[in-house]
Amino acid sequence: MSESKSNQNTAVSTKSSASSNIRQPRQRMAQNYLLIWVDASIDEEKKDCQDTLTQLKNVVNDVSLCTEPDQCIQALNKVDKQQAFVITSGSLGQHLVPEIHGMPQLDTIYIFCGNKSRHEGWTQNWPKIKGVHTNIKDICQALQLAVKRCDQDTIAVSFLTVNEMASTDNLNQLEPTFMYTQLFKEILLDIKYDDKAIKDLAVCCRGVFTDNPSELEVITELERDYRPEKAI
Repeated sequence: MSESKSNQNTAVSTKSSASSNIRQPRQRMAQNYLLIWVDASIDEEKKDCQDTLTQLKNVVNDVSLCTEPDQCIQALNKVDKQQAFVITSGSLGQHLVPEIHGMPQLDTIYIFCGNKSRHEGWTQNWPKIKGVHTNIKDICQALQLAVKRCDQDTIAVSFLTVNEMASTDNLNQLEPTFMYTQLFKEILLDIKYDDKAIKDLAVCCRGVFTDNPSELEVITELERDYRPEKAI
């Protein structure tokens, strides 16, 4: 939704305006981040909004839609262990960014507007703003890079040698996240899975990606075509 479209559609649909509740992310999280899209003209009944939402969900599965800055602030305040990305229109962003920029759970902000030059000036004062964009494709590309960086930041790394790891004292000093990562790797590599395990995994994943058609297609393909001998 560009800012120019916002000006043309000053009246948000009755259904959208009547519902002041923020769409909450699902409890079962497959990703450790949340995307919040803030624009006064968001209307889920319109095809262009649906198309934009589909593209965003292909990058970040959990997307909260907000038509008012206060809704965005409320959503960010509820974020606990996740990292959050915010996409906001230029007009709302000028008022919203100063309110949310200092929140530690906020990773990056993207401005989605119809007039790039109008907003490039003030956005330079806020380091978490990583771009001013006039089309959703560019935002999705920037989001993909941010998601990749967040994924890499969560990977635990140890610099202990094999002999050092043999020491109980050293093991006690390891970060819990590293220990969990090692256990997870052993589970993946050593445990044998039957057809029922694959079906159970597919059921679980479908519960997470209920509203994400592209991910559901991948899950169906995995359930149908998975062969242990071909797995990496």
